[in-house]
Amino acid sequence: MKNVALFRGINVGKNNRIDMKSLKSLFEMNGCHNVSTYINSGNVIFESDKRPEIVVAEIESGLLERMGAKISVLVKTVHELAQIASQIPGNWENDTVQRTDIAYLFDKIDTEDVINELPVRMEYLDVIYTAGALIWNVKRENYNKSQLNKLVGHRLYQYMTIRNVNTARYLAGL
Repeated sequence: MKNVALFRGINVGKNNRIDMKSLKSLFEMNGCHNVSTYINSGNVIFESDKRPEIVVAEIESGLLERMGAKISVLVKTVHELAQIASQIPGNWENDTVQRTDIAYLFDKIDTEDVINELPVRMEYLDVIYTAGALIWNVKRENYNKSQLNKLVGHRLYQYMTIRNVNTARYLAGL
């Protein structure tokens, strides 16, 4: 089955820099096949006969060993990603007027109630919950007013990994 590993917090700024070739190699060393990467933000496409939680444990352990850093990994099937992407309204884009992101949720916070815990001003953005993700759209002129930037310091942030709408749609189409 085709899966996508979504890494949280790698290659952002100067922290947790990981070469995509090294990531690919780590997956192959752990018995995954047909491994490829998509852009430099930690998206690894792979196939494996192992259960996703086993792959996650092996990859997180390998990264800790190699880098000395605990990096969280979320694995979704391509089918799950397609289900999530199907909930993105067609007119939600990333352009000069608006910004759309998908926050893929770790199991610990994967519930519709998570919307109520977001440290944002809901009157300035639209948020959709679907199993496995939050999808939000904000007009660029309202980004600061929405207080989405406060999410980074919030306890929920450690249990999600965010991709822009273009990446989400690409991964869903694999």
